[in-house]
Amino acid sequence: MPYIDQSARARLGAGDAPASPGELNYAITMLVDAYLKRSTETAGRLRYAHLNEAIGVLECAKLELYRRVAAPYEDEKITESGDVYSVG
Repeated sequence: MPYIDQSARARLGAGDAPASPGELNYAITMLVDAYLKRSTETAGRLRYAHLNEAIGVLECAKLELYRRVAAPYEDEKITESGDVYSVG
């Protein structure tokens, strides 16, 4: 959960980069919350479409991080240490 102390919240609010998983979660949560607030104000109320959009963006960001950073890292480790799969 994105519950961090008030000094960390102030530091992140001032533009500092997250320094822990909790701070990263908080920063992402604040971005999503701001998006949902703006969408709700524009539409007059929260709608399923707003939630679906936010969740879709988070999923795509996750997949892109995996594709661009995690998968190449794993490929390097396969080369270094040897594969564990006998198929493929």
